[in-house]
Amino acid sequence: MMHIIVNGAGAAVVEADAREAFAAAVERVLPHARITITDANTDISALVADLVRQGATVVAAAGGDGTVNAVASALVDTSTALGVVPLGTLNHFAKDVGVPLATDAALEVLATGRVTAVDVGQVNDRIFVNNSGLGLYPEMVFNREQRQKQGAPKWRAAFVESVRAFVRYRRWHIDIDMEGQQRHRHTPAVFVGNNQYSLEATLAAERRSLVGGHLCLYVPHPEARLKLAWLSLRALFGNPRADHDFDKILSRAFTIRSRHRRVRVSLDGEVTTLEPPLEYRSRPLALRVMVPKADEAPAADSGAGC
Repeated sequence: MMHIIVNGAGAAVVEADAREAFAAAVERVLPHARITITDANTDISALVADLVRQGATVVAAAGGDGTVNAVASALVDTSTALGVVPLGTLNHFAKDVGVPLATDAALEVLATGRVTAVDVGQVNDRIFVNNSGLGLYPEMVFNREQRQKQGAPKWRAAFVESVRAFVRYRRWHIDIDMEGQQRHRHTPAVFVGNNQYSLEATLAAERRSLVGGHLCLYVPHPEARLKLAWLSLRALFGNPRADHDFDKILSRAFTIRSRHRRVRVSLDGEVTTLEPPLEYRSRPLALRVMVPKADEAPAADSGAGC
Protein backbone atom coordinates (compact mmCIF):
# COMPACT_ATOMS: atom_id res chain seq x y z
CA MET A 1 0.00 0.00 0.00
CA MET A 2 1.29 3.45 -0.94
CA HIS A 3 -0.04 6.63 0.65
CA ILE A 4 0.79 10.22 -0.32
CA ILE A 5 0.45 12.96 2.30
CA VAL A 6 0.08 16.38 0.69
CA ASN A 7 0.76 19.64 2.52
CA GLY A 8 -2.54 21.39 1.83
CA ALA A 9 -1.10 24.77 2.82
CA GLY A 10 1.67 24.58 0.21
CA ALA A 11 1.56 27.15 -2.56
CA ALA A 12 1.81 24.42 -5.21
CA VAL A 13 -1.55 22.87 -4.23
CA VAL A 14 -3.42 25.59 -2.39
CA GLU A 15 -5.78 26.22 -5.34
CA ALA A 16 -8.51 23.71 -6.21
CA ASP A 17 -7.37 23.32 -9.83
CA ALA A 18 -3.80 22.63 -8.69
CA ARG A 19 -5.06 19.90 -6.36
CA GLU A 20 -7.07 18.36 -9.18
CA ALA A 21 -4.02 18.41 -11.46
CA PHE A 22 -1.90 16.73 -8.77
CA ALA A 23 -4.54 14.05 -8.16
CA ALA A 24 -4.74 13.42 -11.91
CA ALA A 25 -0.95 13.01 -12.09
CA VAL A 26 -1.03 10.50 -9.25
CA GLU A 27 -3.84 8.60 -10.95
CA ARG A 28 -1.80 8.36 -14.17
CA VAL A 29 1.42 7.15 -12.54
CA LEU A 30 0.23 5.47 -9.32
CA PRO A 31 -3.40 4.46 -9.83
CA HIS A 32 -3.55 2.46 -6.59
CA ALA A 33 -2.01 5.13 -4.34
CA ARG A 34 -4.14 6.94 -1.78
CA ILE A 35 -3.91 10.69 -1.13
CA THR A 36 -4.50 12.66 2.06
CA ILE A 37 -4.41 16.47 1.90
CA THR A 38 -3.54 17.94 5.27
CA ASP A 39 -4.77 21.10 6.93
CA ALA A 40 -3.80 22.99 10.08
CA ASN A 41 -5.61 20.43 12.26
CA THR A 42 -3.93 17.32 10.82
CA ASP A 43 -1.69 15.40 13.20
CA ILE A 44 0.79 14.06 10.64
CA SER A 45 2.67 11.96 13.18
CA ALA A 46 -0.50 10.15 14.24
CA LEU A 47 -1.63 9.78 10.62
CA VAL A 48 1.69 8.22 9.55
CA ALA A 49 1.80 5.94 12.61
CA ASP A 50 -1.67 4.67 11.72
CA LEU A 51 -0.62 4.03 8.12
CA VAL A 52 2.42 2.07 9.34
CA ARG A 53 0.15 -0.07 11.53
CA GLN A 54 -2.07 -0.71 8.51
CA GLY A 55 0.92 -2.08 6.62
CA ALA A 56 1.80 0.80 4.31
CA THR A 57 4.96 -0.01 2.36
CA VAL A 58 5.60 3.61 1.31
CA VAL A 59 4.35 6.86 2.80
CA ALA A 60 5.26 9.83 0.58
CA ALA A 61 5.55 13.45 1.65
CA ALA A 62 4.30 15.86 -1.01
CA GLY A 63 5.48 19.30 0.06
CA GLY A 64 8.65 21.03 1.20
CA ASP A 65 11.33 20.05 3.68
CA GLY A 66 9.01 20.70 6.63
CA THR A 67 6.51 18.17 5.30
CA VAL A 68 9.32 15.69 4.62
CA ASN A 69 10.49 16.13 8.22
CA ALA A 70 7.01 15.55 9.65
CA VAL A 71 6.51 12.32 7.70
CA ALA A 72 10.09 11.07 8.09
CA SER A 73 10.03 11.60 11.86
CA ALA A 74 7.23 9.07 12.17
CA LEU A 75 8.95 6.56 9.85
CA VAL A 76 12.33 6.37 11.61
CA ASP A 77 13.15 2.80 12.69
CA THR A 78 10.18 1.31 10.81
CA SER A 79 10.16 -0.90 7.70
CA THR A 80 7.96 1.62 5.85
CA ALA A 81 9.84 3.72 3.29
CA LEU A 82 9.63 7.48 2.88
CA GLY A 83 8.74 8.77 -0.57
CA VAL A 84 9.33 12.37 -1.60
CA VAL A 85 7.33 14.51 -4.03
CA PRO A 86 9.01 17.94 -3.86
CA LEU A 87 6.43 20.72 -3.87
CA GLY A 88 8.25 23.20 -1.64
CA THR A 89 10.51 26.20 -2.24
CA LEU A 90 13.96 24.74 -1.57
CA ASN A 91 13.48 20.93 -1.47
CA HIS A 92 16.93 20.22 -0.03
CA PHE A 93 16.27 16.61 0.98
CA ALA A 94 14.80 15.67 -2.40
CA LYS A 95 17.87 17.07 -4.16
CA ASP A 96 20.30 15.26 -1.85
CA VAL A 97 18.67 11.84 -2.40
CA GLY A 98 18.39 12.39 -6.14
CA VAL A 99 14.60 12.75 -6.47
CA PRO A 100 13.67 14.91 -9.50
CA LEU A 101 11.90 18.20 -8.78
CA ALA A 102 9.31 17.74 -11.54
CA THR A 103 6.15 16.22 -10.08
CA ASP A 104 5.60 13.53 -12.73
CA ALA A 105 9.24 12.45 -12.53
CA ALA A 106 9.11 12.29 -8.73
CA LEU A 107 5.98 10.15 -8.93
CA GLU A 108 7.80 7.84 -11.34
CA VAL A 109 10.45 7.31 -8.65
CA LEU A 110 7.68 6.12 -6.33
CA ALA A 111 6.48 3.74 -9.04
CA THR A 112 9.82 2.34 -10.25
CA GLY A 113 12.50 3.30 -7.71
CA ARG A 114 14.23 1.30 -5.03
CA VAL A 115 14.56 1.61 -1.26
CA THR A 116 17.79 2.61 0.45
CA ALA A 117 18.61 3.55 4.05
CA VAL A 118 19.96 6.96 5.11
CA ASP A 119 20.98 8.64 8.35
CA VAL A 120 18.94 11.16 10.28
CA GLY A 121 19.93 13.58 13.01
CA GLN A 122 18.22 13.84 16.37
CA VAL A 123 18.13 16.55 19.03
CA ASN A 124 16.46 15.47 22.26
CA ASP A 125 13.34 13.70 20.97
CA ARG A 126 13.12 15.52 17.63
CA ILE A 127 14.33 14.30 14.22
CA PHE A 128 15.89 16.29 11.37
CA VAL A 129 16.85 15.04 7.92
CA ASN A 130 18.76 18.13 6.70
CA ASN A 131 19.91 20.45 9.43
CA SER A 132 19.14 22.09 12.74
CA GLY A 133 19.87 25.65 13.83
CA LEU A 134 20.10 27.71 17.02
CA GLY A 135 20.35 31.43 17.66
CA LEU A 136 19.76 34.01 14.94
CA TYR A 137 18.41 31.65 12.28
CA PRO A 138 15.40 30.16 14.15
CA GLU A 139 14.64 33.60 15.60
CA MET A 140 14.54 35.05 12.10
CA VAL A 141 12.39 32.19 10.80
CA PHE A 142 9.97 32.52 13.72
CA ASN A 143 9.65 36.29 13.27
CA ARG A 144 9.34 35.91 9.50
CA GLU A 145 6.44 33.51 9.99
CA GLN A 146 4.73 35.94 12.36
CA ARG A 147 5.09 38.69 9.76
CA GLN A 148 3.71 36.37 7.06
CA LYS A 149 0.65 35.70 9.23
CA GLN A 150 0.05 39.44 9.09
CA GLY A 151 -0.04 39.26 5.30
CA ALA A 152 3.54 40.02 4.26
CA PRO A 153 5.00 38.02 1.33
CA LYS A 154 7.54 35.40 2.40
CA TRP A 155 10.68 36.92 0.86
CA ARG A 156 9.81 40.47 1.92
CA ALA A 157 9.23 39.22 5.46
CA ALA A 158 12.58 37.41 5.33
CA PHE A 159 14.40 40.58 4.28
CA VAL A 160 12.74 42.70 6.96
CA GLU A 161 13.61 40.20 9.68
CA SER A 162 17.23 40.00 8.51
CA VAL A 163 17.49 43.78 8.93
CA ARG A 164 15.91 43.60 12.37
CA ALA A 165 18.38 40.86 13.33
CA PHE A 166 21.25 43.09 12.19
CA VAL A 167 20.03 45.85 14.50
CA ARG A 168 19.46 43.80 17.64
CA TYR A 169 21.85 40.85 17.35
CA ARG A 170 23.66 39.63 20.44
CA ARG A 171 26.11 36.83 21.12
CA TRP A 172 24.90 33.68 22.82
CA HIS A 173 27.03 31.81 25.35
CA ILE A 174 27.02 28.03 24.90
CA ASP A 175 29.04 25.07 26.12
CA ILE A 176 29.56 22.17 23.73
CA ASP A 177 30.33 18.78 25.30
CA MET A 178 31.89 16.47 22.74
CA GLU A 179 33.91 13.27 23.16
CA GLY A 180 34.82 14.07 26.76
CA GLN A 181 35.90 17.65 26.03
CA GLN A 182 34.07 20.91 26.57
CA ARG A 183 34.22 23.87 24.21
CA HIS A 184 33.03 27.34 25.24
CA ARG A 185 31.68 29.62 22.51
CA HIS A 186 30.16 33.09 22.28
CA THR A 187 28.25 33.08 19.01
CA PRO A 188 24.95 34.33 17.63
CA ALA A 189 24.18 31.15 15.70
CA VAL A 190 24.83 27.41 15.44
CA PHE A 191 24.13 25.11 12.48
CA VAL A 192 24.13 21.32 12.70
CA GLY A 193 24.12 19.27 9.50
CA ASN A 194 22.97 15.67 9.11
CA ASN A 195 26.31 14.55 7.61
CA GLN A 196 28.70 16.86 5.80
CA TYR A 197 27.84 19.68 3.43
CA SER A 198 30.05 20.37 0.46
CA LEU A 199 32.60 23.10 1.09
CA GLU A 200 32.51 24.00 -2.57
CA ALA A 201 28.78 24.56 -2.54
CA THR A 202 26.59 25.74 0.33
CA LEU A 203 25.64 24.54 3.76
CA ALA A 204 22.04 23.92 2.81
CA ALA A 205 22.45 22.97 -0.83
CA GLU A 206 24.43 19.77 -1.23
CA ARG A 207 25.67 16.74 0.70
CA ARG A 208 27.88 14.12 -0.88
CA SER A 209 26.58 11.42 1.45
CA LEU A 210 23.67 10.74 3.78
CA VAL A 211 25.20 7.59 5.24
CA GLY A 212 28.33 8.85 6.99
CA GLY A 213 26.94 8.39 10.51
CA HIS A 214 28.06 11.88 11.56
CA LEU A 215 26.74 15.30 12.37
CA CYS A 216 28.66 18.38 11.26
CA LEU A 217 28.60 21.31 13.68
CA TYR A 218 29.13 24.79 12.23
CA VAL A 219 29.76 27.64 14.70
CA PRO A 220 30.23 31.07 13.06
CA HIS A 221 32.89 33.43 14.31
CA PRO A 222 31.37 36.51 15.97
CA GLU A 223 33.76 39.14 14.67
CA ALA A 224 31.45 41.52 12.86
CA ARG A 225 27.79 42.42 13.17
CA LEU A 226 27.30 42.94 9.42
CA LYS A 227 28.92 39.59 8.57
CA LEU A 228 26.69 37.77 11.07
CA ALA A 229 23.51 39.38 9.80
CA TRP A 230 24.53 38.47 6.23
CA LEU A 231 25.27 34.91 7.34
CA SER A 232 21.79 34.49 8.82
CA LEU A 233 20.14 36.10 5.81
CA ARG A 234 21.89 33.55 3.59
CA ALA A 235 20.70 30.82 5.95
CA LEU A 236 17.12 32.08 5.73
CA PHE A 237 17.31 31.81 1.94
CA GLY A 238 18.94 28.37 2.14
CA ASN A 239 22.44 29.56 1.29
CA PRO A 240 24.72 29.90 4.36
CA ARG A 241 28.08 29.25 2.71
CA ALA A 242 30.40 26.93 4.60
CA ASP A 243 33.51 29.08 4.44
CA HIS A 244 36.24 30.40 6.71
CA ASP A 245 33.68 32.25 8.85
CA PHE A 246 32.90 28.96 10.63
CA ASP A 247 34.42 26.52 13.04
CA LYS A 248 33.46 23.13 11.56
CA ILE A 249 33.45 20.06 13.81
CA LEU A 250 32.51 16.50 12.85
CA SER A 251 31.05 14.21 15.52
CA ARG A 252 28.61 11.36 16.04
CA ALA A 253 27.08 13.02 19.12
CA PHE A 254 27.47 16.12 21.27
CA THR A 255 25.58 18.18 23.85
CA ILE A 256 24.91 21.94 23.75
CA ARG A 257 24.29 23.64 27.09
CA SER A 258 22.84 27.11 27.50
CA ARG A 259 21.91 29.38 30.37
CA HIS A 260 18.48 29.85 28.81
CA ARG A 261 15.64 27.71 30.16
CA ARG A 262 14.08 27.30 26.71
CA VAL A 263 15.54 27.95 23.26
CA ARG A 264 14.12 28.10 19.76
CA VAL A 265 15.53 25.40 17.50
CA SER A 266 15.04 25.04 13.76
CA LEU A 267 14.56 21.55 12.32
CA ASP A 268 14.59 21.42 8.52
CA GLY A 269 13.35 25.00 8.39
CA GLU A 270 10.55 24.59 10.95
CA VAL A 271 10.93 26.16 14.41
CA THR A 272 10.19 24.52 17.74
CA THR A 273 11.12 25.28 21.36
CA LEU A 274 13.24 22.87 23.41
CA GLU A 275 14.70 22.80 26.90
CA PRO A 276 18.51 22.57 27.21
CA PRO A 277 20.66 20.62 27.39
CA LEU A 278 20.29 19.84 23.71
CA GLU A 279 21.45 16.27 23.08
CA TYR A 280 22.43 15.92 19.42
CA ARG A 281 23.26 12.56 17.86
CA SER A 282 23.39 10.83 14.50
CA ARG A 283 20.95 7.97 13.85
CA PRO A 284 22.80 5.91 11.21
CA LEU A 285 20.64 4.23 8.52
CA ALA A 286 17.49 4.83 10.58
CA LEU A 287 15.28 5.96 7.67
CA ARG A 288 14.31 4.00 4.55
CA VAL A 289 13.81 6.19 1.47
CA MET A 290 12.61 5.65 -2.10
CA VAL A 291 15.26 6.83 -4.58
CA PRO A 292 15.68 6.55 -8.37
CA LYS A 293 16.43 3.00 -9.42
CA ALA A 294 19.23 3.96 -11.82
CA ASP A 295 21.18 5.92 -9.20
CA GLU A 296 23.83 4.37 -7.03
CA ALA A 297 23.26 4.20 -3.29
CA PRO A 298 24.68 7.16 -1.31
CA ALA A 299 28.36 6.40 -0.70
CA ALA A 300 29.59 5.85 2.83
CA ASP A 301 31.47 8.91 4.03
CA SER A 302 35.12 8.71 4.94
CA GLY A 303 34.56 11.00 7.90
CA ALA A 304 37.51 13.18 6.96
CA GLY A 305 37.05 16.87 7.50
CA CYS A 306 33.82 18.81 7.63
